[in-house]
Amino acid sequence: MTLRVERLPREPAPADVDVVMALETASFTNPWSRENLLWELANSDVTRAYVLREEASGILAFCLCWVIFDELHINTLAVAPESRRRGLATVLLNESFRDAVEAGARKATLEVRESNTAALELYQGLGFRVAARRPGYYSKPDEDALILWRENLAASP
Repeated sequence: MTLRVERLPREPAPADVDVVMALETASFTNPWSRENLLWELANSDVTRAYVLREEASGILAFCLCWVIFDELHINTLAVAPESRRRGLATVLLNESFRDAVEAGARKATLEVRESNTAALELYQGLGFRVAARRPGYYSKPDEDALILWRENLAASP
């Protein structure tokens, strides 16, 4: 299996956007819209989007984040349902971290549903710690968000 992480350009190929949106829709009850994704890529100086491709299967995962001053904000991350629990998110995030550190990021943050134990395990394994809770942040179903931080992005977890 040959994997590679790519940063999406400001104007990604429509087929890539289709796959990213399908992953987003398959993964979340409140997915980002195609319009929001395309606007972020075209108009924001802080937005970075990454895809993980396998040579034979195409895009298997993606991550959209912001680098704001010295912080990496992970906004959304999805892995194809049939490809989960294979370490793909770790590969994708580690490459995103390297790129963000090169851009000056020193720490990282994200929000995750309290019930998303697979994501919590992933992020805690990458050195993130729960720092706070946002009551009622998510809908469909209503649920609290946990705010996670990783303080030293350049160090190994």
